[in-house]
Amino acid sequence: MRWISLAILGAMLTGCSQQKPTASKEWDTFVNDYLEAYFAANPSAAAYVGRHDFDGKLPDWSKAGIQKEIDRLKAARAKAQAFDPKTLDEHQQFDRDYVVSVINGQLFWLDTAKWPFKNPTFYGLDPNTYVAREYAPIETRIKAYTAYAKAVPLAMQQIRENLQTPMPREYADIGKLQFGGLASYYEKDVPTVFGVVKDAQLQADFKEANALAIKAAKEMDTWFADQQKKAQGTYAMGPELFREMIRATENVDLPLDKVEQAGRQDMDRNLAALKQACQEIAPDKPIADCLAKVNAHKPQPDAVAAARQQIVGLKAFVQEKGIVSIPGTEEAKVDQSPPYQRYNFAYMDPAGPYEKGVPSIYYVAPPDPNWTAAERDAYIRGESVLLFTTVHEVMPGHFLQFLHSNRVASPFGRVFVGYAFAEGWGHYAEELMWEAGYKKDPETHVGQLLNALLRNGRYLSAIGLHTKGMTVEQSEKLFLNEAYQDPGGAKQQARRGTFDPPYLNYLLGKLMIRKLRADWTASRGGEKAWREFHDTFLSFGGPPIPLIRQKMLGAAGGPPL
Repeated sequence: MRWISLAILGAMLTGCSQQKPTASKEWDTFVNDYLEAYFAANPSAAAYVGRHDFDGKLPDWSKAGIQKEIDRLKAARAKAQAFDPKTLDEHQQFDRDYVVSVINGQLFWLDTAKWPFKNPTFYGLDPNTYVAREYAPIETRIKAYTAYAKAVPLAMQQIRENLQTPMPREYADIGKLQFGGLASYYEKDVPTVFGVVKDAQLQADFKEANALAIKAAKEMDTWFADQQKKAQGTYAMGPELFREMIRATENVDLPLDKVEQAGRQDMDRNLAALKQACQEIAPDKPIADCLAKVNAHKPQPDAVAAARQQIVGLKAFVQEKGIVSIPGTEEAKVDQSPPYQRYNFAYMDPAGPYEKGVPSIYYVAPPDPNWTAAERDAYIRGESVLLFTTVHEVMPGHFLQFLHSNRVASPFGRVFVGYAFAEGWGHYAEELMWEAGYKKDPETHVGQLLNALLRNGRYLSAIGLHTKGMTVEQSEKLFLNEAYQDPGGAKQQARRGTFDPPYLNYLLGKLMIRKLRADWTASRGGEKAWREFHDTFLSFGGPPIPLIRQKMLGAAGGPPL
């Protein structure tokens, strides 16, 4: 793929906007050129997916830089829409809709929601690609990190200039957590990794650049602490913007009351199943007694080691039952989350589609040391709860899903995997494994249901916090009393909903996948067709699920929920 500067791309798009390309080769060229322009404008994303010719660079987050990206996206969308579908083959027609949908989502956050000027989490400064991924010799990676560290002070200056103040307390809190965590990571963790480099000049350059990054991160930490004192205003998007978020980013155009009803029905279903399973574990006792027994079975010797063992059993079961194809021979590693990524219990850092021989890493976060001893103990949930977190993150969840997406034919599909597709698949995989018969005992079922109820809580909290006047305290009570989460986790999840409103996509995606599976397999033998369904679904990369529904069922497929 050839590199195209933003200026040249802009000239191309302006000059060709009135012409309708007629050859399929032109579409392929457009996609390749779009990806190169995207990588140039978003070099951190490029490095993350394995394009290491962009290593060490950060985006231009100045106001002018953000406007330039908005203009680029609008021009690219116009050119994509100008392609006559009749001139494209079947796969390219789908790709065209995919490209337009992704651009719509990017423009929503940049231009409609104004996220760079409101939400600190918009900014991705994660250096983990250079620190933890062994994609090259450490001498190469220290150079990449050094370039990154040199770029950090300007980036943080641009972030401060962009963020509107005073900001809601919840935004100030997450900003302090993220940037304070980065300061600690730069200062304590990064030198440990790169300390093995023997070259004196590389070490000198690294230490000089890293000192500047540490200073900038500490200044940001102090700045957010000051914003905490001055905080005011609301994080709530409001009903209109929230509904537009779902439509623009996930192609789901439904009334909010229908969306909310689907989530409440799923929660009621899960609560009924939890009550039944708990009757087998602690007959005639409150559900709290049942959960205490389940959570008393802690992962041994710790969550990271236990997760490694769980992956082995899960993979063997998926292969034995033929639930879904497992392409390649890659294996996932498990490690403890870095400090700046501990606002959620676990996440998967998958190897990008351009990487070669680089492992994916499943990160598990330890409890917050600022919590009470009781909260820290409760945060480390039972082994069965961790099991379905491992299902979600690794097998047959995200890790397997990215094994598929990294191999799809479309280069666009390899790079752009959407929120509801990825998290919907991970959450779908949890219930799938229970349905398929993995460890059919009540304690295992409770582990699956507690993970499901967590996503129910996110779904209803996102809608409540952003459209119905729900407070953070009310969301926390929902997670505690209706979703049966631990106190520390409930605090964590309620606050996440303020700055991550699309975290409803875990359940939204799962509900759409389950409905699509039911509709598609109804005429194909039901459960016998599950493997074919899963392989087909994953073959698309990661587009908005309604696009896949239309492709697999045709125009008569009906609504996604």
